Amino acid sequence: MKKTLQTLSVLALSASVLAGCGGGGGNSAASEDYKLENVTLPLQEKVTLHFMSQSSALAPADPNEKLIYKRLEEKSGVHIDFTNYTNDSFVEKRNLAVASGDLPDAIIDAAYSDYDLLTLGKDGTIVALEELIEKYMPNLQKVLAAAPEYKSMMTAQDGHIYAFPWIEELGSGKESIHSVNGMPWINVEWLNKLGLAMPTTTEELKNVLVAFKNDDPNGNGQKDEIPLSFVLNNGNEDLNFLFGSFGLGDNGDHTVVTNDGKVVFTANQDGYKEGIKYLNELYQLDLIDEEAFEQDYNTYLAKGQSERYGLYFQWDKANITGFNDKYDLMNPLAGPTGEVNVARTNNFGFDRGRMVITGSNKNLELTAKWIDQLYDPQQSVEDNWGTYGDDTQQNIFEYDETAKMLKHLPLEGAAPVELRQKTSIGGPLAILDEYYGKVTTKPDDAAWRLDLMKEKLVPYMKADNNFPRVFYSLEDQKELTAIETDLFAYVSRKRAEWTKTGKVEEEWKEYQAELSRLGLDKWLEIKQAGYDSYLKNKG
Repeated sequence: MKKTLQTLSVLALSASVLAGCGGGGGNSAASEDYKLENVTLPLQEKVTLHFMSQSSALAPADPNEKLIYKRLEEKSGVHIDFTNYTNDSFVEKRNLAVASGDLPDAIIDAAYSDYDLLTLGKDGTIVALEELIEKYMPNLQKVLAAAPEYKSMMTAQDGHIYAFPWIEELGSGKESIHSVNGMPWINVEWLNKLGLAMPTTTEELKNVLVAFKNDDPNGNGQKDEIPLSFVLNNGNEDLNFLFGSFGLGDNGDHTVVTNDGKVVFTANQDGYKEGIKYLNELYQLDLIDEEAFEQDYNTYLAKGQSERYGLYFQWDKANITGFNDKYDLMNPLAGPTGEVNVARTNNFGFDRGRMVITGSNKNLELTAKWIDQLYDPQQSVEDNWGTYGDDTQQNIFEYDETAKMLKHLPLEGAAPVELRQKTSIGGPLAILDEYYGKVTTKPDDAAWRLDLMKEKLVPYMKADNNFPRVFYSLEDQKELTAIETDLFAYVSRKRAEWTKTGKVEEEWKEYQAELSRLGLDKWLEIKQAGYDSYLKNKG
């Protein structure tokens, strides 16, 4: 197997870092060759596979303490020796392991990009999986037979599959739960106290935020209210939602598809410029949290839990301010021209690079059959959300013996994201829409969110399509990655600058020229070709 880096200094650093960090058994080398053929699980004699993984700091340092993994070991006769890292350090430690060449059998919750998969697949660091799927993975085969579009999305242009995906369906089209990520949650308790109506325009929102700042809505006699907060360029916590009042809107990858099939970069549109001007108005009135431009999630969360926000952004308010009546989803706002639009994200409930098998693995059949367990419908549901019957902590589910079905339990005030981080294993997995009502119920928080989206947001989604998960060639992927590294960083920097300085109009032509210099035209060309190819293959 080829190594990505082979210098002695990198190898020494890798060895020291890997030896000193992580949870679980910490044996990062691949397991011995057990010479097992025609494997049937559970094995009669237990063997060990070595996986690298990541998890939340809220979860046990050793994933084997999770009830899901304990049950999998019982059902399979396979012990997994984890080298586990917290999410914040995982990518660095994963890359160091690849650099050292001292690889585990597999990497679960691998967080690999398409570029990573193609590069590592080309040099043999990870193995192609299509034959393993065909020979040894009936559960995954059933998923791909029921939803063949995923096989297309898994397969690279060279015909190989390099990773096992995470798939979560919940709704479809505009009504997919993934259509909007960062939703705006407004403090209705403050609105009611100050006798204010829910804002319906950007001007009304500005006036509401001014009142939040000046009129002591929390009643403590101090000016400690934060009218508007967010985490800039951070997905669910970003304020992209507000740009929909000024045109095509914006999303995390600055990419929308018009209804005539044109791929558009949102951050060079006139509407985007007008949105920046609006943010500067809010900033000049001291309505924006100064920490919003650099704060991390934990800081954002702490202030939200103290109920200091007038308006903030998150997937679900329960994650920040709890599931109560103090905050409600703000309506999409009409902009100065009367524009009302909710821009869709390009999320599909699909992660292509969730798990890989390394070129060091000597037990491919066994590993494939172990992974295939994760694609069993009930197992996938547990992998994704958490489990049942855990006497040591709050459970996500109860198991209905009569219906043979997992039923979501009430959250009882718990933040759903935190509960999942403690108990779930993340994937790979597949949850198809057809599982709801048969294998599991919809989570209460998701069902509530879907209903809220359908009522307040979906009617204002103008785009009929979003940009699909195109699996580009390595050449195109390299070019996109090279362009996006500088392009997106520049866009982010200028958005923060302009929000504070208000110089967007005078610097706009220079900005447009710099976008072109950074490769925007080529980026659009590759994106458009990828979209057209997707439509053609989709039939």
